[in-house]
Amino acid sequence: MKKIIILLLLFPLTMQAQNFSGIDKSPMDQAKYPSSNRITQKVVVVNYSRPQLNGRTFSEIVPQNKVWRTGANEATQVRFFSNVEINKTIVPAGEYTIFTIFDKNEVTFILNKAINIWGAYSYKSDNDILRYTVPIYKVKKSLEAFSIAVGEQNEILGINFGWEYIRFKIPITML
Repeated sequence: MKKIIILLLLFPLTMQAQNFSGIDKSPMDQAKYPSSNRITQKVVVVNYSRPQLNGRTFSEIVPQNKVWRTGANEATQVRFFSNVEINKTIVPAGEYTIFTIFDKNEVTFILNKAINIWGAYSYKSDNDILRYTVPIYKVKKSLEAFSIAVGEQNEILGINFGWEYIRFKIPITML
């Protein structure tokens, strides 16, 4: 009987052992095409975390000439629901990680077949299926949070990236 009473007294302590984390400073987001949730057949979905400038500059946060996870926390992942073409390279349907390497006037976009990884710490170029260098263009309006959008412009589908005054686009052809 004594053991039962002790167990009953200790039981509430185990119920309170859960530790819930606070709100992430770089929340997860998702960009998709088509963007409407009423359309269930997607072409592409990008899952990423959105770091904030918080008084810093892009160049203070994003390394120059080094592989970046293209967001925060887990490396950004993209899922293509059918084969697509990027810069004359056919990318089979599936999930990939997006990495980038920034230079002053251009960015190298990297699709890597390793998935579910944290940051760029375990990045291996042997897993790259595509590298594509595109120009960076600068705008006058700053974005506080790193952002990705997928959409069509002039009938060309693209993944658009933006943060602070920097923007770049990766054109995609659906096959």
